Formats: sequence, C-alpha cells, structure tokens
Amino acid sequence: MKMISGLAICLAAMGTFASEGRAEISTPASIVVHADKPGPTISRDIFGQFSEMLGNGVYGGIWVGKDSAIPNVRGIRSDVVAALRELRVPVVRWPGGCFADKYNWRHGIGPSAARTATVNMWGNVVEPNTFGTDEFMDFAGQIGAEAYININMGSGSPAEAADWLEYMTTDQPSTLGKLRAANGHPAPYKIKYLGVGNESYGCGGGMTADEYVTQYKRYATFAKNLNPAQNGPVKFIRSKDAMLEIAVGPDSEKTEYTDAVMKAWSQRPAYSWEIHGLSLHHYTGGAQGVLASPSSHFGEAEYAASLKNTLKMEELIRIHSAAMDKYDPEKKVGLMVDEWGLWAKPLDGTNFMFLRQQGTQRDALLAAINLNIFARHADRVRMTNIAQMVNVIHAMILTDGPRMLKTPTYHVYRMYVPFQDATSIPMELQGDDYRFGDFRTPLVDGIAARGKDGKIWLALVNLDPAKIADVTATIAGVAASRASGEVLSAAKVDAGNTFDNPAAVAPVATRVEFQSGKPIFRLPPLSVTVVRLEN
Repeated sequence: MKMISGLAICLAAMGTFASEGRAEISTPASIVVHADKPGPTISRDIFGQFSEMLGNGVYGGIWVGKDSAIPNVRGIRSDVVAALRELRVPVVRWPGGCFADKYNWRHGIGPSAARTATVNMWGNVVEPNTFGTDEFMDFAGQIGAEAYININMGSGSPAEAADWLEYMTTDQPSTLGKLRAANGHPAPYKIKYLGVGNESYGCGGGMTADEYVTQYKRYATFAKNLNPAQNGPVKFIRSKDAMLEIAVGPDSEKTEYTDAVMKAWSQRPAYSWEIHGLSLHHYTGGAQGVLASPSSHFGEAEYAASLKNTLKMEELIRIHSAAMDKYDPEKKVGLMVDEWGLWAKPLDGTNFMFLRQQGTQRDALLAAINLNIFARHADRVRMTNIAQMVNVIHAMILTDGPRMLKTPTYHVYRMYVPFQDATSIPMELQGDDYRFGDFRTPLVDGIAARGKDGKIWLALVNLDPAKIADVTATIAGVAASRASGEVLSAAKVDAGNTFDNPAAVAPVATRVEFQSGKPIFRLPPLSVTVVRLEN
C-alpha cells in the first residue's frame, strides 16, 4: 500500500533532484513499530569485519612495525585501533579470502627477520609475513574483537590445519604449544569461528559441491580447538564457548553448495565433525559491474544501479534460507555472509589488485540497507563480515602514511552499535517509492529493536537524492515522549571524506518532533538516521 498525495505524484513526475541544484520536496510516510511483539536477537556478530592480506589493508593500514614513527602498540597503529574500538567490532575474519588458500601459517610466526618472504599473487608483491598469527591475535585483542580464522583448504592439508589449531589453542607443553609460548603468548588463544575453506568453487580449488563436502569432513575432523576454556568437561559435551565451524556456501542464487553442505550436516555421524554456519558471498557492483564501476565522480544512474544490485542480498538470503530450512527447520546452522560490500573499480594510479576505492555517501547508504536486511533475517543470519576493514574495497577506514580518515560507512557502523545483540521488533512501513528509470524500491527502509539498554532504537534510511521523507511513527506497546539521535546525510551521492577534508560527511544530532504523542522523523535526502525513543 502507498500513502502518496497528489502533489507528491506530480512533483515526482517532474524528476527534481538535489544533485542538480533543484528545490527539495517532501513526501509523507508512516511506520508502525510493534514493540509489544519482540523477535529474534540481532547478533552482534552481524556487524563483523574482514581483513585480508591484500594491498594496504594490513601493511600501512593496521601494521606499521614497532619502529615506525606512526604511533603504535607492538607495531599495530594506534589511531586505527582507537577508531575501531568505537565500533565495538565483534569479530574479524583473517587472513582471507582467496589469500587464505595459499597461506602457510608457519611463514608468519617467530622473529620477523627469520620469517619466510613469499609472493602474494593478489597484487604480485612480496609478502614479508611480518604480520602473522600472533600479530593478528594481538590486533584482535587491542580492538576487543573475537577471531575468525580461515584455514587453507586450497593448497594446504588437514595436517597443516591441525597443527595451526594446535599452535593457537593447546594449553599442553607440546612442541607447538611451547613454540607459541616462546613467541610471546604462553596462554592459548580463543578462536570463536573457524572457516573451513574459502570459495572452494572458485579460487579455493574449483571443487564441485560434493568434492568440497568430502574435503570438509577431513579438515573438520582433524582441525580441532584444544583450548580447555572452549571445551566441555568431557569430550562429547560442547561448551557454550566452543569454536564454531563455518562451511563454504554459495555466491549466487544457485543452491548446489547449500544443498550438499546441509544434506551432509543432516546426516552427520555423532561426535566426529560439525557445521555451525554456511557462508554466503555477495558483492555489489554498479552499472558496469563489480570491479568496473567508479567509486567517485558518479551520478544518480550509477547510484541507482548499485542500489538495485545490493538489494539482491535479500533475495539471496531468502533463497538460501529456504534451502537450509529443508534440512534444518530449527535454524541451528547460521547463514554467515562473511564477504559482502560495494566493490568498485580501483582508484587510478594504484595497483589494481590492491582494491583501493573512495568511500562515499552511496556506500554508507548501501551498508545501512544491508545491515537492515541482515537484521530482518536475524533468525538465520548470525554473522556478516563487510569487505574490508581498512583501505580495501568497502572500507571503514582509509590511511595515507601517518594520516587516517573515517569513511561514511564507518559512521553507519558506529551509529548502529546499539543494535548489537538487540531484540528485533517488527516494523511496517508505508510510503512513496524511489524511482529511477525502470527501477523502483521503497523510498524509506528501516529496522527497529529494543537495545540492551532497554530502549527502543530505530534506524531509518532515505534513499531518494531529492525528497525529504516526513515519517510519522506509531509505537505499539511503548509510550514515548522524547527522542534523540543522529543523522548522516550528504548533498550528493558521491560525496566523501578526503585527507584534506576528513569530516566532510559526518553525523550530526537530529531533532524529533512529537504530534499527538507520535514522533515525526524528517529524513533528509540520501540519509541514515538512528534514534532512541525515551519515555
């Protein structure tokens, strides 16, 4: 149903756009928030991150070395750590990605000068391996995040993976346990997630779904977490803190991998191997596709194309959730979207495979839309990892030597912190559509939740480049008389932050009026608004 006035229809037909300097117009919308009908928990791990050994994602972005003039703690740059701590990053996936499928963990431990230098084929540069297992675990600890380790199924072996898990997690004085202690960490590490393979249908080995399942069983049987804090009192009783194994899943609407993995899970023998999550990868491209469309200096046509492509995420989740439901109606296995984001053409003058792009308000809107989709499917989606954290693809942070800036996407993640482990609440929305050519989608998107602070939180996204959305809210089950929050907006879809102007796009406080006991939200064009309702 639509609530569109005749005036709004006429003005929409005129095609006025803020980016062309024309007058802004407003359109009404309404939402009903059922605070009296709580839904599933929005896992904080839905707001996870991904840091692959690509380009300047680690070297220069996270790691500068202990002797660097850039302030650091044990080689990890302090400004990036401080920024990421504001996001309360729940989990970080590492070392890949496709990089993981050629990674030998032994090259990245011990004294830096003695480490094996290799070639990183993703950029054709030398990989010094000065940032390895112990440095990653130090980084995760500094930002307060859990570890998601992706083992090498592509060129590695079950024995290699088992040794890596022993190195990281044993509390026994084995050779590998003593080696970890000699490298500065006597206590075993906690590993929350273990990725068993990566894109095994492609860069991870070109396997069919059945071939992958066969390999998964071997790796998952032998690559065991030995940390006693993550295991039950006896072998066959799982601890609530036990490591969770993630199997490779799809990157399209095809369900071959989903069916094969879930069928294997449903027929698994007791006490041998487990599957706790199925990965899903989906990248958003623009009008020219992934890796080809510009990340800056684009207009509404490019914006609309990338928006249309990112909305495919909801369709993919529905398709694969339905396939999983056939084997797992109780939703014990999570759907883990552990690679996603806006993937544009790398910036001119950079190494193409360093995958560096400019962050814009368009990216922030797409990030918010995806987070809303994940929250709406919180009964099945348990973790996601945006690609990637620093300097690569859809990044939170960009660095240039000693300089650092926060992208518009960073601000969305910081604004959405109250939704971590919040209880989702159903929301119904009525209003106009955003239209461009043959493409149309609801002009306003949003989610609602009861935060861990007990308050009702709303996130509302206005996708239109020209129209202000005046949203009237009915909050069933809660009496609210005040609201406070922030809005992130920009005059143009390609507005972004630069090192010369790092705060060009940043959140500001927003005012909320009440009429007849109902809050009225005035959403600027191209904006993300997050508010907390008060009694």
